[in-house]
Amino acid sequence: MYQLDLARSGETLFKIRGHYLTLVVLGGAAIAYFHPALGPFASDSANMVWFWVSLGVACAGALIRIITSGHAALGTSGNAKDAAIAAELNTTGPYSLVRNPLYTGRILNFTGLAMLSGSWVYGALVLLLSILIYERVSVYEEEFLRKTFGKAHAEWAKNVPFLLPRLHGWLKPKYPFWVRRCIRREEKKVLWLIIAVVLYDFARHGFSLDHVAAHPGLYYFMAATLLVKVILHGLRSFTKTFDGIA
Repeated sequence: MYQLDLARSGETLFKIRGHYLTLVVLGGAAIAYFHPALGPFASDSANMVWFWVSLGVACAGALIRIITSGHAALGTSGNAKDAAIAAELNTTGPYSLVRNPLYTGRILNFTGLAMLSGSWVYGALVLLLSILIYERVSVYEEEFLRKTFGKAHAEWAKNVPFLLPRLHGWLKPKYPFWVRRCIRREEKKVLWLIIAVVLYDFARHGFSLDHVAAHPGLYYFMAATLLVKVILHGLRSFTKTFDGIA
């Protein structure tokens, strides 16, 4: 009964999971505005270390998702919002180390983004909430996979952990890395990582345009990233480059 309750709550969270990233970044920007330091320490050098560690955690989460999405089978691990779908059971590559690598990556990514605000309290809170949310989403998806793939899912789940990856048992990915599939699935998450870094910097300086004029490099990079986003949107809308990739 408890498992079914988790699955039901996970289904609801599954349908709105796309909004969490936005909320984490906006919350981080608010904290950066009222707490301009890069980290929670009194020392500037310690805060700089905190910044790079935070960025590393966020990037590690994004990298896990990039590797997973690039190797996952079509019709799986996509951006579906209404219900879980799976054309086949992914059991190789990252899925041979952990059953839900996309959500493991997202937990790390969200935690790093929260830490970049400079607040360890916000980082810890987002970590705990992310685990709570994605545990339930994962239970919902696993119930679907269990019903769909039966014995194959049971055999895989018996040896592969739920959210915390094991350090052995890597199986070569069944499919080669497909760049277009990875771009289609992960471009938004990578963009939000860049937005967070720039937005937090902007917030720390009181949203001052004078700061932008004096230190334009980061903002030029942001502008270039948005241009790439516009180009990708154009390719999706007016060409067949990403057709059939969910």
